[in-house]
Amino acid sequence: MNDFQEYITEQQNTHMTHLEDKVLYGGVDGTRQAINALRELRNLLGGKRGSRVSVKWDGAPAIFAGTDPRDGEFFVAKKGIFNKNPKVYKTAAEVDADTSGDLATKLKDALSYLPALGIKGVIQGDFLFGRGDVTTKEIDGESYSTFHPNTIVYAIPYKQAAAVRKAKIGIVWHTSYTGTSFETMRASYGVDVASLSNSKNVWSQDAMLNDMRGATLTKRETESVNEILSSIGRLFNGISGTTLRELEGNQNLAKHIEQFNNTYVRKGETIGDTRAHTSKLIRWIKTKYQKEIVARKTARGKTTQQRKLDELLSFFSTENRANLIKMFELQKLIVLAKLKLINKLNSISNYKTFVKSSKGYKTTGQEGYVAIDTLGGDAVKLVDRMEFSYNNFSPTILKGWQKPSRR
Repeated sequence: MNDFQEYITEQQNTHMTHLEDKVLYGGVDGTRQAINALRELRNLLGGKRGSRVSVKWDGAPAIFAGTDPRDGEFFVAKKGIFNKNPKVYKTAAEVDADTSGDLATKLKDALSYLPALGIKGVIQGDFLFGRGDVTTKEIDGESYSTFHPNTIVYAIPYKQAAAVRKAKIGIVWHTSYTGTSFETMRASYGVDVASLSNSKNVWSQDAMLNDMRGATLTKRETESVNEILSSIGRLFNGISGTTLRELEGNQNLAKHIEQFNNTYVRKGETIGDTRAHTSKLIRWIKTKYQKEIVARKTARGKTTQQRKLDELLSFFSTENRANLIKMFELQKLIVLAKLKLINKLNSISNYKTFVKSSKGYKTTGQEGYVAIDTLGGDAVKLVDRMEFSYNNFSPTILKGWQKPSRR
């Protein structure tokens, strides 16, 4: 079995696939890597040495900062930093020429306040709050200093949050980069925040979960996870490697399957009967492309869409359909094991997390976690999609960028 360190190569950290979707995109090796990631996290929560864990904070926007390797000047950037022609900002005028509104304000504040941290190299993080974003709220009878960057409302007990209220900006750092050019930089998960200089204007946080006390699996919890992992192993051995490799080689189909599965997430529903799920997937693909065919005005356009549909449907042989049913069962079990580990990690937070709707605040878990292998430095994302992703998609949940106070 491949080591967990092979799970993700050290590429720019702009996107990570959900653990269970490695079965879709990674084929046989990806599935093995996902299983091994679960095993290592189980071991970690069982008190053994192994991977480390960072918290996925629900910040926005993503921010890069540090020294431009081309000229040694300080910069801030969005994810365009890794474009063929890197987009970085070194002056307020450059920010204003390319962005506007709340984003421009945050980037210009980053340019003003982050140099005081003495950043070496390039680091990546997520904006948690800017000027005017920290408010005092009473929730369930307790007073908190809160900030609401995206979907999750973060609440720190008022007496413990003096530094938050004094700061101009708040950022959580999670990835470091090394290299002689932006295009070739390689990621290392984790940032040594202790090496940064202190500044009252910047609430600078480390995403790493350094204190794991309170997150040790009990004997019964360990046995429960082990039973699921055993079932995963047996089911994996019963799935044809040919089907998984064929799916891995057809990334377009894998994306369609992920999109179809996400229709369940948006509705807050889990996958039930996997045989029925497979049949619904095929109908969903047909319906999607029939709409595309009807929308095209020329015979050539209609023929192109029909060809795309035929190419997708060619995968669904009798054998592949049978293996796809098993694959969906495998994903369900991976999610079940993942949720048990996430729930244990959620028990050790030092602050409260909520979502907000017109009815008020509701307690929620973290956005998710990233398990990081200490040997290879690679990582895997674990998110409770039935909670966080559903809230993220839901129009009834107020997002931070919708608040008038953000303007």
